[in-house]
Amino acid sequence: MISDRNQAAINMEKTGSNFFDDEAVFATYMQHRQSSDPPNETLEKPVLMDLIGLITNKRILDLGCGDAAIGCELLQQGATSYLGIEGSHKMAAVARQTLADTSGQIIQQSIEDWMYPHAAFDLVIARLSLHYVANLAPIFIKVFDALAPSGRFIFSVEHPVITSCDRGWKSGTPRQDWIVDNYFTTGLRVTNWLGGTVQKYHRTVEDYFHLLQQAGFMIADLREAHPQREHFHDVQTYERRKRIPLFLILTAHKPG
Repeated sequence: MISDRNQAAINMEKTGSNFFDDEAVFATYMQHRQSSDPPNETLEKPVLMDLIGLITNKRILDLGCGDAAIGCELLQQGATSYLGIEGSHKMAAVARQTLADTSGQIIQQSIEDWMYPHAAFDLVIARLSLHYVANLAPIFIKVFDALAPSGRFIFSVEHPVITSCDRGWKSGTPRQDWIVDNYFTTGLRVTNWLGGTVQKYHRTVEDYFHLLQQAGFMIADLREAHPQREHFHDVQTYERRKRIPLFLILTAHKPG
């Protein structure tokens, strides 16, 4: 029999987009992103931008675009177009404000439900959004179809050593201990984060690799966001980030 407490926790679990529509969670997240040396900026983004490279005349799709700040950068660097898909109402509103003075566009819809146009993009990116998706296989197939020949797909997810298990983490404090457990037991994980309870999906590195292959992609590179000192203001944060990988970034392309 499920206790009232456990039933309440189950009822409060939220998927990615719904999670960020919670007032308290959204406020905490935005504050976190503006803190000193956030991992998205110091670890994930430098790798992503390195993999993206020259962007002139490229049509870009961003799945789970968040605040779409990267959209502004890519348009400034010469991208032809930028379209962000965002499931969270609050995030989509921020993204529209971010892109207000650009040609970029935002569609408020989930990654799973959006209708992907055929061969409409040269680059598809997904930054830390795909580990909220229960079934990635159809998404990868849709991305493959949405790319023009030789188009590229670059995405980042929480590293599988992180998503495997969240024991050892005392919420509200900098994490000092990481336990990798149940690594090959993939699927739903429920974890406390940013003051809320969220559903994520654990997959192995091998899973991501094979999902890309099965969709028809040619895999070009794999990165684990190795910390680089020049991206950090605080040396202690830099040293701490060297202890375990936080992100996995993969790049693949559709055959020409």
